[in-house]
Amino acid sequence: MAHRSLFLSLRRSSGLACVQNRTRFASSGAVSSDLVEESVEGDDLRSKILRLRLPKRSATNILQKWVLQGNPVTLSQLRDISKELRRSQRYKHALEISEWMVSHEQYELSDSDYAVRIDLMTKVFGIDAAERYFEGLPPATKTAETYTALLHSYAGAKLTDKAEELFQRIKDSNLCFDALTYNEMMTLYMSVGQFEKVPTIVEELKQQKVSPDIFTYNLWISSCAAILNIDEVRRILDEMSHGGGCNESWIRYLNLANMYISVGHLDNASSNTLVETEKRISQGQWITYDFLIILYGGLGSKDKLDQIWNSLRMTKQKMIGRNYICIISSYLILGHFKEVGEIIDQWKQSTTSDFDMIACKKIMVGFRNIGLAEIADNLNKILIENNLSPGYD
Repeated sequence: MAHRSLFLSLRRSSGLACVQNRTRFASSGAVSSDLVEESVEGDDLRSKILRLRLPKRSATNILQKWVLQGNPVTLSQLRDISKELRRSQRYKHALEISEWMVSHEQYELSDSDYAVRIDLMTKVFGIDAAERYFEGLPPATKTAETYTALLHSYAGAKLTDKAEELFQRIKDSNLCFDALTYNEMMTLYMSVGQFEKVPTIVEELKQQKVSPDIFTYNLWISSCAAILNIDEVRRILDEMSHGGGCNESWIRYLNLANMYISVGHLDNASSNTLVETEKRISQGQWITYDFLIILYGGLGSKDKLDQIWNSLRMTKQKMIGRNYICIISSYLILGHFKEVGEIIDQWKQSTTSDFDMIACKKIMVGFRNIGLAEIADNLNKILIENNLSPGYD
């Protein structure tokens, strides 16, 4: 259970963060309130609201006074302020902004505005309140975004039965949904350990002619990796390589994933003994974390790599060479060589995993084989700087 809680925490705080930029129904990444405070000097509406440090203070009062003073309040202003409040996890004030928008009929709200409101109600008042709000919406506002926002709430709380019931309503609604909705169900199944249900969601996505995104593929791959079905992982990667994705993130992800499979010596599960089964579960769980690192290496998100790696280091689980290979390759492909040196030093000092020079050499060979010789050379230099002799040219 600890593994599943950590997986959901990492996937929720990191795994969907980039998707949330698109849907806007959740935070795009928390930032410190102190950082927000540094930029709120002034007497404009944004500054006045962002200076409300305590939740018991009212953003509604600020808005009312602002309007009574004859100042205009535009919908775009309110959306921008709400976004900043959510980023700093000040959900109560953000919900007050949302309530102001809903209660003033001059604003023409979008599907995203209602979806944001559902997410905020979940965070402030709980899922029951968000559920009642959704059910009370007029049919015209029960859209793909609002359905997905409620599904996001159910998945985050691991309410599998409610999520599955809502997902069936989604399929029966005849609305057009994108990959995000399916990704929510896949994330839920990963977090509760029902890995076998993930491929079923992928099949439903494909039947609806919905294009899988990089998050879809990563969740699908992770579900197969969790049960050590490495042949299927390779097949999915091959499907990705022949698919429509050709942007830099997609290519980077494929390079990292294929290198990880090759250098990490991943094998399919075979033994049915209890001891081997428990060992495979532990190994499979860690592989899912590795693929989360690969995902954000592909997406070019150093902040998320830092966050995930630091979270994993704080657990009581024992890391092995494969985990170090994964994070080193990800930092390398993004050009963060200082961090590579730090992780190599951590690996050298590890009491649970001996430093593996052969694996490092294979990483260098792997980068050379995909035409990234400069990265291989940089790893060679880093190893030498750490008093390690790769014997590589």
